[in-house]
Amino acid sequence: MARREFLTRLSQIAALPFLTAGAMKAQASKKPLKVMMKSAWGSDDPTKAAFPFSHGLALSEAGHDVQIYLLGEAVSLMRKAVANSVTPVGWPPIVESLTKLAKKVPIYACGACSRARGVTEEDLANFGAKFGNPAVFVSLVEWADRIITE
Repeated sequence: MARREFLTRLSQIAALPFLTAGAMKAQASKKPLKVMMKSAWGSDDPTKAAFPFSHGLALSEAGHDVQIYLLGEAVSLMRKAVANSVTPVGWPPIVESLTKLAKKVPIYACGACSRARGVTEEDLANFGAKFGNPAVFVSLVEWADRIITE
């Protein structure tokens, strides 16, 4: 019994340099990612609508480059009144994370989707967002290391 415990501890100690070296290598090779986030969720599903903003903020604060492209119903969140009124389950109102995120991350709202829903350039300006189009979408896809659709 004592011999088994001794051998188990000895094998753990012997493996320690390899585990430490692997962890150091992983940290040294960690580079900032370029992440494009795309979302079409709007006020009809507040929790899903919040994901690109809360996750985008977390990624940005972790040192990654993030850009967000909204389309479909998600563009309506660019209206301050809508952003103020949408509260996901278990999270603060979308306007809180959206306001923080807008200071750090470029946000694009599909132009055609925005026009169809009455979202104006003034609405976008509240969050420093810009109208997007298919060419902008393609450029974001080409720029990104990772694409997250939420």
